[in-house]
Amino acid sequence: MLRFFKAMGLFLVATIISFALIKNLKLLSPKTVKSFIKVPPVSSAPAGEGVSFEKNQKINEIKNQNELIEQYYVVSRVVDGDTLELASGEKVRYIGVDTPESVHPKKPVQCFGKEAMEFNKNLVLGKKVKLVKDVSETDRYGRLLRYVYLGDGTFVNLLLVKEGYAQAATFPPDVKYSATFVAAAAEAREAERGLWSACR
Repeated sequence: MLRFFKAMGLFLVATIISFALIKNLKLLSPKTVKSFIKVPPVSSAPAGEGVSFEKNQKINEIKNQNELIEQYYVVSRVVDGDTLELASGEKVRYIGVDTPESVHPKKPVQCFGKEAMEFNKNLVLGKKVKLVKDVSETDRYGRLLRYVYLGDGTFVNLLLVKEGYAQAATFPPDVKYSATFVAAAAEAREAERGLWSACR
């Protein structure tokens, strides 16, 4: 019985306190209530002007793609005038150019082949290069097809043609710079640079 009266007493005390709180809250001004309750600020920008989650995701994807494009790779070996090997073991064939053969298993060493290989070696061996794809990923031999750039921005494919170490070689669909290479080859031939002088 004593427990019952204790429980009833506690219930009555709780009820009285609740009523007192409600009464006091009613007396508070709206300003006072706002000061106790933190309301997050509402943006004044019109609907649709904020950056959506999807837009943020696309921006991040583009940023990641750019980072991949800007990635540099170490050249561990030069195979010939238009092919190199990366530290990873992957071989890279330069797009849009063709140098005379220097190590082909079924062809003899061609005129200016050794010189083209040496020029390429001096350009890229042991250096970091940027590789840029056109359309195709690899050629029929499994080599990566790429435009090759040095750290200072030198366009290796184009330089080989300009200096007369390579001819322009267009293989669709990888034709982004084919007109540039053809023009550079014509200029090198006119000036009798490299193979255009040595291999008549």
